[in-house]
Amino acid sequence: CMDQLLKYEFEQIFPGCRLVDVHEYLMEKGVVLQRASESSYLYHDPCHSPIKHYSPLEVTAKLMGAEVRLSERCCGEAGTLGVARPDIANQLRFRKRQELQAGIRALTGSDRVATEEVRLLTSCPACQQGLNRYQDETGLKVSYMVEELARDRLGPAWQQAIVGKLLNGGIERVLL
Repeated sequence: CMDQLLKYEFEQIFPGCRLVDVHEYLMEKGVVLQRASESSYLYHDPCHSPIKHYSPLEVTAKLMGAEVRLSERCCGEAGTLGVARPDIANQLRFRKRQELQAGIRALTGSDRVATEEVRLLTSCPACQQGLNRYQDETGLKVSYMVEELARDRLGPAWQQAIVGKLLNGGIERVLL
């Protein structure tokens, strides 16, 4: 999590270094979806958002090249909360489902999407997992924003393309 990485004080170890989330980095570099999307977007801002230097909604809108609507409330995943306290997690999920349906209604006039006319984005892989729980009730497909960009640039086989580039030295890697 970005919150933990920020506590490592990399600036003292590597003077002049900057710790930035991949989404902010891509936005600063001017990366944007190349193909016009016919989808509208809802954005789930994680409780522990990795986006620290800009507004998460601004970053998402610039990367997607489209207006993005914020979907408030915790997804109910919160690490081990769903396992440790399912009573609390279920209440959070109930409220989040209501919020998602309100967002869908504002964009389409319906409580549920039948196609990919509305997509749900997030910047947290754990939230992506939690948000997938709502797909049956809302019809929403959830994407991690970087996946959306990779799919746009590399096509439906984007995962294989990235693995191929990694194996052949075509992508720089930074490990912490």
